[in-house]
Amino acid sequence: MRPLKIFTAITALTLATAAFAPAPAATFVPAIAVAAPESILRPVTACTDLARGFALPGAATHVTVATVVAATGTDPEYCGVQGYVEPAVRFELRLPTKTYAGRYLQYGCGGFCGLVNPPAFADCGLHHGGDVAVAATDDGHIGKTPAVVDDGSWGAHDQAARNDLEFRAPHVISRASKAIIQAFYGAPPRKSYFSGCSDGGREGLQLAQRYPADFDGIDAGAPANSWSPLLGVYQTWLARANTATDGSPILTAGKLPALHDAVLAACDRLDGLADGQLDDPRACHFDPATLTCPDGDSPACLTPDQVAATRRLYSPPTDAYGTLLYPGGQLPGSELSWAGWIIATPETGGFAFARNLADNYLRYLGYPIGAPAATVDTFAFTQAEFDRLTRVGVRYNAMSPDLSAFHRRGGKLLLWHGWADEAIPPAGTLDYYQRLTHGRPQDWARLFMVPSLYHCGGGTTLTEFDPLRELVAWVERGTTPTRVTATGRDAAGAVTRTRPVFAYPQRAVYDGTGSIDDAASFRPAPPSSPVRDIVHWAGEKLYDLPGPVAP
Repeated sequence: MRPLKIFTAITALTLATAAFAPAPAATFVPAIAVAAPESILRPVTACTDLARGFALPGAATHVTVATVVAATGTDPEYCGVQGYVEPAVRFELRLPTKTYAGRYLQYGCGGFCGLVNPPAFADCGLHHGGDVAVAATDDGHIGKTPAVVDDGSWGAHDQAARNDLEFRAPHVISRASKAIIQAFYGAPPRKSYFSGCSDGGREGLQLAQRYPADFDGIDAGAPANSWSPLLGVYQTWLARANTATDGSPILTAGKLPALHDAVLAACDRLDGLADGQLDDPRACHFDPATLTCPDGDSPACLTPDQVAATRRLYSPPTDAYGTLLYPGGQLPGSELSWAGWIIATPETGGFAFARNLADNYLRYLGYPIGAPAATVDTFAFTQAEFDRLTRVGVRYNAMSPDLSAFHRRGGKLLLWHGWADEAIPPAGTLDYYQRLTHGRPQDWARLFMVPSLYHCGGGTTLTEFDPLRELVAWVERGTTPTRVTATGRDAAGAVTRTRPVFAYPQRAVYDGTGSIDDAASFRPAPPSSPVRDIVHWAGEKLYDLPGPVAP
């Protein structure tokens, strides 16, 4: 294996003029336990000295910018490093110069990635915050426009770029970042963490499965781990289920409020509390036919075609013989989130995310280069077409339940998913978690299911979920997480609700006193029915197929 060299081009000293927000997939600025002052590590070399180069096995890493950035707001002073790992995995690494306490945090990416989201510093309670070195990558290609439309055309003829998105980029960026940290502080990170949602959640599971030595703790939200069935089959199903023969949407965004209100009227009290959210939507057996318009049409009712489309959206895709081609469908309570993802709106530029993702995947990324491709409108919901996606899909998928190597070296996995996720049905995560843990509590893997939360963030009552503080305490102090507090905020950012989310399958139950919007008013309770989360579907064989491993 040839040695890898890191070269640098240095810019002049500059001051930060704006604070950077975290990527949507990371969603929130994480909070980690306060580091003791004596644990702070100082740089052993100047930021500009990173130009001297590094040697790593596998592929060349080039640093194109290494600049000291002054403290602004809650961000500390840091050495900002930008560069790429050959052939084209761009990254940004931020190294605190005065507050670093030995932790490395790498963020995952969302969608098909395609851009480097500036990594946010963790707020650890120090004077300037930011005791963690943080990094992010674009997964090896430039493909996302400023409108955040995921474009896959770059993958039509570029296998190297595909490799990076499929499995390689997060691993090589971890290795490159740690080498730079070693050079800058004179020591490798004491502990390393990965945090991502959606594609970032898939990356987190891939790292645990294929590269178990890379991270001590992994926070994986709404993981897109069954990548080829999710993008090739399920997103196509969402697009087709709500498309009329003339190409127009059957169910329109204007009908969603009435539909959602009807679901709550039918099912909100099933969990024992009328609080505007469904704690486990699987208990809700709502029939959209109850909203059928008696005469004509209006925003408060559904036409027969809209009833049929809604039923399709609530259902998983199947072939002509009834075989499930994906583990689940949309859940009751998620209806308001369908606007934009399933139904095009002016706010999303007139396109629906599901159709855009599916069409780009089928056209450019889902089949071997040179093989016949498909589109959303030509894809066949058959076992044969499902299998045709598998040849490439196993390179993206992160479905292996064998995390024994990650477990043996002390790794901790914290999974989470929103019950109202419109992009990735929770059924897939529940199915994977049951296969991973065999239905028994584990001291190294935990799952948290968040009521009313949409895809990675946003929601009707609870809008934020950030378990990184609990993950760090788990890794560094052995405190197994049993609860994480979710937060709801209004459009102005004011907190409207806090609610404990207990480790699955436990649920939060109102104790009968205090505000239902206060987490202190709830206690844990066992599940109301036996846990049976394994789904028998066409992709079961994929759990046993290993993916590629990069050097």
